[in-house]
Amino acid sequence: MRDLLRIARERERAMIQLLARFVRCESPSYDKAAVDRFGAMVTGEWKRRGASVKVLAQRLRGNHLRVELPPLMGRGAGAVKKRDARGSLRDGGQILVLGHLDTVYPLGTIARMPFRVQGGQAWGPGTFDMKGGLVLALSAADVLHAAGGRPRKRIVFMWTSDEEIGSKTSRRLIENEARSSDAVLVLEPAFGRDGRLKTQRKGVGGAELIVTGKSAHAGIEPEKGVNAVHEMALQIARLMKMNEPRRGITVQATVMEGGTASNVVPAHARASIDIRFAKLADAAGIERRLRSLRPILKGARVEVRMAPLRPPLERTAGVRGLFSQAQGLMRETGFALDEAATGGGSDGNFTGALGVPTLDGLGAVGDGAHSLREHVVVRELPVRAALIAGLIASL
Repeated sequence: MRDLLRIARERERAMIQLLARFVRCESPSYDKAAVDRFGAMVTGEWKRRGASVKVLAQRLRGNHLRVELPPLMGRGAGAVKKRDARGSLRDGGQILVLGHLDTVYPLGTIARMPFRVQGGQAWGPGTFDMKGGLVLALSAADVLHAAGGRPRKRIVFMWTSDEEIGSKTSRRLIENEARSSDAVLVLEPAFGRDGRLKTQRKGVGGAELIVTGKSAHAGIEPEKGVNAVHEMALQIARLMKMNEPRRGITVQATVMEGGTASNVVPAHARASIDIRFAKLADAAGIERRLRSLRPILKGARVEVRMAPLRPPLERTAGVRGLFSQAQGLMRETGFALDEAATGGGSDGNFTGALGVPTLDGLGAVGDGAHSLREHVVVRELPVRAALIAGLIASL
């Protein structure tokens, strides 16, 4: 690990130069052409390193990329192994590394928020979430090559185009690849300025609550109306009683609209509901309670439309084992490494829910995701690259 870190530090300038190129090639989720331009840039970088790249074409969203590094050949102590259904090791095996090409920033943001390096930090849209992670993956491959080592297992990198908008076109691809993998490493940003890894993520879901009432003149004959906004307020009060923070359950009304004019009893209202839960076992109960909502005001109607749920990443024995290995590798370099739980979701939630050991937050250390202050800490980039290299070489 000390050799890997030394080599990575020698490549810090190259990492920053590559990060600058990546950030300046904007890739908003909903702009297929832009995401595909960036995907072509990433493809070129991997092909220069001898990796095989398969473009998984999409009609409406950006194309996904499957990048593969072959394992060492041969048998004996370095032979490739894969766990069978009983958990025993057998020939074969792969490690899946996840990340995404898309960002939340619309085209033109780079003009208002240009890439720059200042005060030991690299600033710009997508530096932290998560073009820094894409740079770290390439840098880890460079570090391993320079150190004369290659992974014992096949390493598959999945770079998807729609993580920031729900992974609708990529989820099945991710899950299929995970089922063939012994472990999953997720290059989403680290947690906190001390670079903690994410060993637990909440499940994420959404719902739309629609209330229908009856319009009437608010001054002349309000009694003939059924106020949909009033009904919505009463329903939101019910929703708030579903919150159980100690169990990791939160249900929040986040966006609401209703009414047409100040002198009209509103006949319609709708609200977006954000749902978070720490345990997959709680998901069915939350959905059941939402679907059981009934009107309170006479004459009102209530409809609940559920969106697909993203399952939680639970801190299983497999997750703990992966974190322990990462912690041990960092200890060899003289650095401490800690873990954290977070309420946000990632594609690692999908793989963890399949029972595949998943370690998240291996990406860049920084702050300000999805904001004008998004940045990464430059001195931490070589440390993370060495950690990723160490993990993919030792698993």
